[in-house]
Amino acid sequence: MRAERGLALGVVALATLAVLPLAAIVIRGFAPGAGATWSHLASTVLGTYAGNTLALVVMVGLGVAFGGTAAGWLVARRTFPGSSVFAWALLLPLAMPAYVMAYAYTDFLEYAGPLQSALRTLFGWRHEDYWFPDVRSLPGAAAMLTFTLYPYVYLLARTAFVERSPSLVEAARTMGLDARATFWRVELPLARPAIAGGVALALMETLADFGTVAYFGIDTLTTGIYRTWFTLGDRAAAAQLATALLALTVAALVLERASRGAARTSTGARGHAGASTRPALRGLRAAAATGVCTIAVAVGFALPVALLLRLIALEPALAVDPRFGQWIWNSLRVAALAALLAVAAAMLAAYAVRLDRGRLTRASARMLTLGYAVPGTVLAIGVLLPLGGIDAWLADLARRGGDPRPGLLLTGTVVALIYAYVVRYFAVAWNGIEPGLGRITPAMDAASRSLGSGAGATFARVHAPLLARSTAAALLLVFVDVMKELPATLVLRPFNFETLATQTFQLTRDERLTEAALPSLAMVVVGLVPIVMLARAARRTVASRRGTAAPATTIASA
Repeated sequence: MRAERGLALGVVALATLAVLPLAAIVIRGFAPGAGATWSHLASTVLGTYAGNTLALVVMVGLGVAFGGTAAGWLVARRTFPGSSVFAWALLLPLAMPAYVMAYAYTDFLEYAGPLQSALRTLFGWRHEDYWFPDVRSLPGAAAMLTFTLYPYVYLLARTAFVERSPSLVEAARTMGLDARATFWRVELPLARPAIAGGVALALMETLADFGTVAYFGIDTLTTGIYRTWFTLGDRAAAAQLATALLALTVAALVLERASRGAARTSTGARGHAGASTRPALRGLRAAAATGVCTIAVAVGFALPVALLLRLIALEPALAVDPRFGQWIWNSLRVAALAALLAVAAAMLAAYAVRLDRGRLTRASARMLTLGYAVPGTVLAIGVLLPLGGIDAWLADLARRGGDPRPGLLLTGTVVALIYAYVVRYFAVAWNGIEPGLGRITPAMDAASRSLGSGAGATFARVHAPLLARSTAAALLLVFVDVMKELPATLVLRPFNFETLATQTFQLTRDERLTEAALPSLAMVVVGLVPIVMLARAARRTVASRRGTAAPATTIASA
């Protein structure tokens, strides 16, 4: 009982630390005297920031919903040339950060880039002779985000279509529905909860994006928060903008929940949509299906990688910066430390919930997972506010003790950075650990306890060995996410501390795209590792007739 109480108190303490940044933002944004700042924002920039953010969310939401659902249905319900390859290849864009894709396509599509230069040479055009779309625009940013985020919807939709029992379609066809009517009236409604979940994940990533919109010069709430805090130095205004962005994120989650209603993804009777129930497409339909999937993979992954390799090949001496090794080391060490702490916290929380099913423990564990829905810029501001106050208090104590220059102990150090990482990516670790722990039967706990082992010994001797694979997967997923994190790292990193993500952003902001190519490619290569895991998990889901593979929602959330 002492162990259970200790674990429960530990989870409550972790939940308090996780909620502290969000509470600090809300309190600072609505502090006495902040109304004048809000009025000024509302009359000047808030409309632009909110309008661009909402427009971006709508365009990306429609794009990923259509593209991800179409690709998921084609791969799950039809066979066509290359369908077995596209089943895993369509996941590859997840390894490509949207801001890296934006840099690659800007160099390729701009006026002096290879594409427009080739068109002018081929047709003898001058600048005023033709029109070319501007990639540095709101639709351009939406396209970048759509092609990198549609795999969230694709993975969940494909799993929902695969797990749907063939008897449901057969029943619809016996009632006189053709293939099109069966899709709209049976298959799509059953997959709607999964599709809505994937769209919600994509929209949260869209609201959190900073690198793409900042590079394209688009004023959104995310870029406004960063500019207000660092350029204008107005903490109250930054906190209020962060509160507005947080409200949009919460609204997106509420709308996603409301859109599901009481719906749940159902497979009907036990069954499996195997190859025998997948009609083969032929002729133009087969070519169209192959073409759609090819475009998604090529635009979302293959072409950006080729463009990065081209930049490196053009000037290899310039591409390899002498500081590249230091950037890798900084990225590796903060990512490894954050992954270890996040997984350790997830293990503690999951084991506490297993031992103590009380409301407080379960509510605290649920609160810990909220950080993933908070954009990195918002979370960074929330971390700085309380840690700055603690630093000021400690500095005052040090001055009273005779130290004239105490310095900063928390803000401006790796401590603040790791704190933000763990809060933001705890949910990723939780989604890896909690399902694995849930698959361990309680009879094993009872047997261990009957042999005299306490809670700690039971976890060390029984649960930890059985959780080895889940733990490794969770560590890897958190590690890769931290490696790619940009806005929180930009705001919280120590002085002269650069990672692959921040240095890529700095180089591209200075239009030094060739030098940014190698760190960008390094992040893509690291991001491929969990994509391989996702592809293997998806294949197990498809191949399993008993549903023993990891749930798709867990995979996509991670």
